[in-house]
Amino acid sequence: MSYEQRKDLIYTGRTLFGAPCPKGQELEDHYFGTIKSRVQEFMSDLNQELWKLGILAKTEHNEVAPAQHELAPIFTTTNIATDHNQLTMELIQRVAKKHGLVALLHEKPFEGINGSGKHNNFSLSTDTGINLLEPGDTPHENAQFLVFLAAIIKAVDEHQDLLRLSVATAGNDHRLGANEAPPAIISIFLGDELTAVLKAIEEDKPYDGKEKELMKIGATVLPKFPKDSTDRNRTSPFAFTGNKFEFRMPGSNASIAGCNIVLNTVIADEIEKFANILEAADDFDTTLHALIKDTIKNHKRIIFNGNGYDDSWIKEAESRGLLNLKTTPDALPYFKTEENIELFERQKVLSKEEVQSRYEILMDEYEKQINIEALTMLDIAKKDILPAASKFSKELTDTITNKKAIGIDLTYELETAKKVSEYLTEAYQALITLEKDVEKLHSIDDFEKSAFYVRDFIIQDMAALRKPCDELEVVTSNEDWPFPTYGKLLFGIL
Repeated sequence: MSYEQRKDLIYTGRTLFGAPCPKGQELEDHYFGTIKSRVQEFMSDLNQELWKLGILAKTEHNEVAPAQHELAPIFTTTNIATDHNQLTMELIQRVAKKHGLVALLHEKPFEGINGSGKHNNFSLSTDTGINLLEPGDTPHENAQFLVFLAAIIKAVDEHQDLLRLSVATAGNDHRLGANEAPPAIISIFLGDELTAVLKAIEEDKPYDGKEKELMKIGATVLPKFPKDSTDRNRTSPFAFTGNKFEFRMPGSNASIAGCNIVLNTVIADEIEKFANILEAADDFDTTLHALIKDTIKNHKRIIFNGNGYDDSWIKEAESRGLLNLKTTPDALPYFKTEENIELFERQKVLSKEEVQSRYEILMDEYEKQINIEALTMLDIAKKDILPAASKFSKELTDTITNKKAIGIDLTYELETAKKVSEYLTEAYQALITLEKDVEKLHSIDDFEKSAFYVRDFIIQDMAALRKPCDELEVVTSNEDWPFPTYGKLLFGIL
């Protein structure tokens, strides 16, 4: 099996080396094509195993990248969904082995093609099953929908840091902002129609819809729009999709418990504040209207319906004062800020000690994961790639000597040998640098300093080592290359 020949996949769950193969995902033929029979058999077997545990799943299909597939569990309550999600990941890997396959749950297993994530669908319902994020048709339902929508907008804006760190991992850092997943900048997508409604409320102006009338909460009907008409922006980290939100930042390997703890906590805190204001109001309708209007005015910066992949959004987000926490060590320190600790304690979710322990564990996990990857790269480069390329170089020089003796043209051999020699030298120098910096890393006994050292040095060293090694793969013969290439891994399932 190809997997067993890739130490990087075995030890880290992702490929640390690998040149692009001639065909990637550019034709989108995998996404729109039929599921291969071998994978279909795996999916059918997986369904049976999931159903035995009461886990209902559907919408299995190909995804954009070759050998990438999607599964959608059916919506349920948070605690149950979290358990189901963990069991689903375990069963995916277990059933795959029965079919001679390996399921990679890493967020970015292959460089240059799409990684994998989770869409965490989030809504609020009463104990009688009423969806509080359903826009509705009546004035009362409009007011109800808009007050909860406003609370969520405020919560997401005020707690961008917590939402970002709730999905922060070494693996997910490769995916967020890589033109295949939402950027590391938190924003809310509402769609043009709902955004226009909120703007009309904010400005006390007529809504420019079917009927022009002053947007006064409790006295007008929110225009009805089809479910999912707003779900057109795949670049948004937090998108309204008709009667729920979709948090699209969690990585494929993550537990959904972390992000849902944060979502429930920050939204509950804002709803409690809203409730305190409304319960003390002398004129409920006037107070409600002012509350929603002021909330929209003060927190509209978080609403963005444009292309999150565009470089201009980074500049615009900065001008709006939004956070851009690109890496896990950038995000995690916000966990232990005084205001966030007070929030978790106020809502009786986590104590100060529990927040601190989670911070330490997550920072330590980040450092350890990258350390394992760095050691694996050193092992593969030393024992596999450099010896294989050196062997190929010797074959070239032997051929050059033999051909030269009889006067045959040596253009291919000479130019290729020169390239191999240059890449070997560059790779060896990068290897030495990484090796020295890993030694320095191991001498640091503070978990915070270790995590930041990894971010600032080890990751750059790893990229510097990978580049010449991937170039060596391109010029070295298949016969001499020591492990399966991307082409074999991505297109080897028949």
